[in-house]
Amino acid sequence: MAPEKIDQNRDHGPDSPEDSTTTDKFVFPKWVNLLREGTAVAAIGGLVYVVVLITGVFSPEMSAMGYAPVQPVPYSHALHAGDLGIDCRYCHTAVETTAKATLPPTATCMNCHATIKTESEKLAVVRESAETGRPIPWVRIHDLPDFVYFNHAGHIQSGVGCVSCHGQINRMTVVEQAKPLTMGWCLDCHRDPDPNLRPMDLVTDMTWTPDGDPAVLGAQLRAEHNINPSTDCTTCHR
Repeated sequence: MAPEKIDQNRDHGPDSPEDSTTTDKFVFPKWVNLLREGTAVAAIGGLVYVVVLITGVFSPEMSAMGYAPVQPVPYSHALHAGDLGIDCRYCHTAVETTAKATLPPTATCMNCHATIKTESEKLAVVRESAETGRPIPWVRIHDLPDFVYFNHAGHIQSGVGCVSCHGQINRMTVVEQAKPLTMGWCLDCHRDPDPNLRPMDLVTDMTWTPDGDPAVLGAQLRAEHNINPSTDCTTCHR
């Protein structure tokens, strides 16, 4: 008896082993389809978040402005420089002659407080410093990067007022950084210094305002004193 011929084109039954090896496929659950849309939303949202984070938080304009750390002594510029009218140079003695404004030594504080408020708890750190010789650990506020060179004397001697860079310190109970102090901000002033120039003897006057347009007065002062701020990179990056 001849063997039965097998039809190679015949469909195999559902239980045929050949069927399981040729037609079975792994099928993902339906909720996986949502991953495509979710991934797109997450990618766009993440990009927006990074842009906002960089521009709104880490940008130079936002990272330092308003910085007002707690100091070891609650010194009020509003009281000393404002109400009492103490000139900036009484404490910042080197601001006219050196690159740094310098912080006052404890002895400067004791010139007054050896007889004024001698038992005040707020001045305990000052008295301890005077007795031990250890400096008061003030927290620096206006802190430029190490690769930036800034000369206070050059600005003071050109007639740039303290308020131009530090704001109305005479109104601050707690000192904060009021200006961006960014490269672009500095360059804007170097390219057009006129609005920030004032008579040399008024640079530390925190309440002075010009009678007319500050730019007009500044232009006159710039011509009179031959003020020509440099915008060369080496001016600030040495």
